[in-house]
Amino acid sequence: MLFLPEIVRYIDDYLRIREIEDWPNAVNGLQIENSGRVTKIGAAVDVSTRVLSQAAEKQIDFLIVHHGLFWRGLQPVSGGLRRQLRLAFENDIALYSAHLPLDIHPKVGNNAQLAGLLGLKLTRPFFEEKGQLIGLKARASLPREKLAQTLWKAVGGPIKSFNFGPKTTKTIGIITGAAGSEIDKVAQEKIDTLITGEAPHWAAVAAEELEMNLLLGGHYATETFGVKALAAHLSKRWKVPSAFISSPTGM
Repeated sequence: MLFLPEIVRYIDDYLRIREIEDWPNAVNGLQIENSGRVTKIGAAVDVSTRVLSQAAEKQIDFLIVHHGLFWRGLQPVSGGLRRQLRLAFENDIALYSAHLPLDIHPKVGNNAQLAGLLGLKLTRPFFEEKGQLIGLKARASLPREKLAQTLWKAVGGPIKSFNFGPKTTKTIGIITGAAGSEIDKVAQEKIDTLITGEAPHWAAVAAEELEMNLLLGGHYATETFGVKALAAHLSKRWKVPSAFISSPTGM
């Protein structure tokens, strides 16, 4: 039988949870403990009432998310937060959150997984944030339209493409999530094509001025890969079933 302290210790070490600095509200690691037994692993991008309800229906007792309970900061235990805690306690669901440590992991990380799906090899870390290189870049000569089609297939839905860079790429950068606002800093690293999840309006104007390609696959869609890969890894290691809970935000 798999017990909670064992799997938590393993993930903490595997993702280097205690070594990687993150935004304070990420609160990486175990956020809610259960009675101690793990019989089914769940994975989701965000924790929410909807996700916890589905986890309970699927009899999941260990849920991994990329965005945990506390992103909105300190708040009273009322309304939505109270509902979420009640669902977790009543259904004995432990909650584990991993943000930057999961983004940057070389195997199960969001960036590594997306790079693999795009067929990019020999990637190198780039783009420093919180003392870590959180993105991946690769030298790749690819037709811009083909890259966009491959990204569409990888994320399973429409993307937004701002085609202001070369028609054939030279250096591609991947930073999943919401890195569009960092386009100027990315450009300084000689990236001609940036793939991320979302961007503010002004980033499209910046892309044109910088003569860069900017491909947006969706914040949610580009961050499904890490939790799926981590859950699959844990499931294989301990021979415990796992399931992904889909709950798109539209962002």
